[in-house]
Amino acid sequence: MTDTTTDTAATTAPEQGAGEGHEAAEILDAARALVDPELCAAVESLPAAVRKVARYHLGWEHADGTPATGNGGKAIRPALVLAAVRALGGEPKTAVRAAAAVELTHNFTLLHDDVMDRDTTRRHRPTAWAVFGDAAAILTGDAMQALAQRMLADDLHPGAMEAAARLALCVEELCEGQFMDCSLESRAPDQVTLDECLAMAEAKTGALLGCACAIGAVYAGAGREAADALDGFGRQAGLAFQLIDDVIGIWGDPGHTGKPAGADLTARKKSLPVVAALASDTPAAAELAELYGGPPGEGDPARTASAVERAGGRDWAQGHAADRMSGALGQLAKAVPDPEAAGGLLAIAEFVTRRRH
Repeated sequence: MTDTTTDTAATTAPEQGAGEGHEAAEILDAARALVDPELCAAVESLPAAVRKVARYHLGWEHADGTPATGNGGKAIRPALVLAAVRALGGEPKTAVRAAAAVELTHNFTLLHDDVMDRDTTRRHRPTAWAVFGDAAAILTGDAMQALAQRMLADDLHPGAMEAAARLALCVEELCEGQFMDCSLESRAPDQVTLDECLAMAEAKTGALLGCACAIGAVYAGAGREAADALDGFGRQAGLAFQLIDDVIGIWGDPGHTGKPAGADLTARKKSLPVVAALASDTPAAAELAELYGGPPGEGDPARTASAVERAGGRDWAQGHAADRMSGALGQLAKAVPDPEAAGGLLAIAEFVTRRRH
């Protein structure tokens, strides 16, 4: 979450977290430098029609096929794979193919989510479906997910088979999470519980972050106990990440998010701060329920955001994010007792949970 007094890490991020942010930025840049060539070569093996959409979605080309200077995001998930390998004494370069497979899987979910959510903007430009149509975006996502599995199937690393199995199970959970998300969005605000929303967020966001960390453990040659502990670390950090993302979706700066201010509220998304606010049994909660009862696309997002905040949704979300990060650190200590060895994973987790925009 962002600026509330119960989350010291969030409120002091610009000053206290500057060093960690710099370290994380270097880790993410290094991961991108290692993984991008592998990712680019893999995408080039796709059929021409879906390759064009994939290259656009990843920020490498404009819609007309001319080169673009954008990128495919922050590379958080592949960076987690490589950082987990390093934390457990392995050689990160041996896991580059696996890291690229995880990034492909992540982008498959983004392509599909944008279609289902009808989001028209991602990374400061039109989404793939908005440019090429629903069918092209869906099929490109399918192809990228299949390519991720093919990359692991072709990998000669002894951990590749287990990694492929973990990634396949993760995709099933991602689909379950998206199914839950769609189901929740079709229900009235007072028919959605916080427990349901948290379970959905773990499946949609936490599962792949946990899988990325676990795959890194597998490629480092660690045992199942360490891999499962790192999976737990990634899941808990992922929930903290989602809580922050939900707050940014309400109060974030459009110049940083690439989305209109209050877009999630206008779309009547039942994000975690909103559901927590609705459950608060306060006058502001009643006001919010009335506002959320209106048709999507209408209403004053600033007034709705104010109601969420006055009903305690923002405070709850950021406090819960801090709790989840505490749980994540406990799981990390099980797998990597040496804080110095765990530094890369910790830096990435702090980076994603201290975002302010």
